[in-house]
Amino acid sequence: MLDIADELNRWVEQGREFAVATVVAVGGSAPRQPGAALAVDSEGTAIGSVSGGCVEGAVYELCRQALEDGTTVLERFGYSDEDAFAVGLTCGGIIDILVTPVRPVRGGVLPAALSAAAAGESAALARVVDGPSALMGRALLVRPDSSYEGSLGGHPELDRTAAAEAFALLEAGRTATVLIGEDGSRCGQPLTLLVESSVPAPRMIVFGAIDFASALVRVGKFLGHHVTVCDARPVFATAARFPDADEIVVDWPHRYLESTAAELDGRTVLCVLTHDAKFDVPLLELALKLPVAYVGAMGSRRTHEDRNRRLRDVGVTELELARLRSPIGLDLGARTPEETALSIAAEIVANRRGGSGVSLTGAHTPIHHDGLRRTAGTIGEVA
Repeated sequence: MLDIADELNRWVEQGREFAVATVVAVGGSAPRQPGAALAVDSEGTAIGSVSGGCVEGAVYELCRQALEDGTTVLERFGYSDEDAFAVGLTCGGIIDILVTPVRPVRGGVLPAALSAAAAGESAALARVVDGPSALMGRALLVRPDSSYEGSLGGHPELDRTAAAEAFALLEAGRTATVLIGEDGSRCGQPLTLLVESSVPAPRMIVFGAIDFASALVRVGKFLGHHVTVCDARPVFATAARFPDADEIVVDWPHRYLESTAAELDGRTVLCVLTHDAKFDVPLLELALKLPVAYVGAMGSRRTHEDRNRRLRDVGVTELELARLRSPIGLDLGARTPEETALSIAAEIVANRRGGSGVSLTGAHTPIHHDGLRRTAGTIGEVA
């Protein structure tokens, strides 16, 4: 639900009632992941998506029904061999969808979660998606200081347990389902929670204000990053050359990275496009020690070998060097700045999702890679 928080928060501010359908679990080759949502207001306006089109019509009607009767429901959609015309996913996957009516009341947990997400604040929304019918859809909003508001069902221990689980996922910036056992649930049977984390956009820092950087900035913004361009040369690092950048910094790359290192996290992407040893070596010496998601450096294979030799000379270990993506990007045969930016972005996505980077044609590999980046979210947990 938080993936469409901007628009839903506007609906709340306008006093519009709506129902929101949220993917809570997936199985097989489902097109959207837990947290994806479609919402319908009382006038029939719809935003968002839960399946890329396969079951949108049926989910739309569920939302209209929820608006009428005020009831939260959990519905499963999947491919039917017995009835090829049944509502389902043509890709063969299965999704479970929670449909919840939302009233824009002051102090409500869901409106508060939408407001936080729309403002770019860190917050986690935990909702009951499987358990006693009386608890379905009940929600907690957890803040970065581990405080929380709302209740899942009246027992303080249940709320504390759920808040602790949600806080752990919030710290990792992840959305997933978690199972609370009978002892922890305090309601006589296990509960499954969907925890949606809303965190500030992941950072992309592009070092080197060159023409390739301009294209990469645009692609980085398209992928949802907060993009910074850093270069020591003020004549090149200008807003006129990089109008799409969120931030432009005129400083030596390694000095800026050192000053901002404490703000970086495991989602941060560092792209070194300077391919000049006086910038690259001190910058990469620091970058390869930081717990960031990706470090890539531009340059020819000769430049790469020379740079690696220089990095070893200043004490960079082989384990640290193994983290370096160089030459940067996937082999697309790219030549133009735009093609090169696409190549770099493709490698960043593959690194994040666990993809191989090979063509899907003829490959016997999953189309969607989740790897170990999700703790839950399979159909078995929400059955």
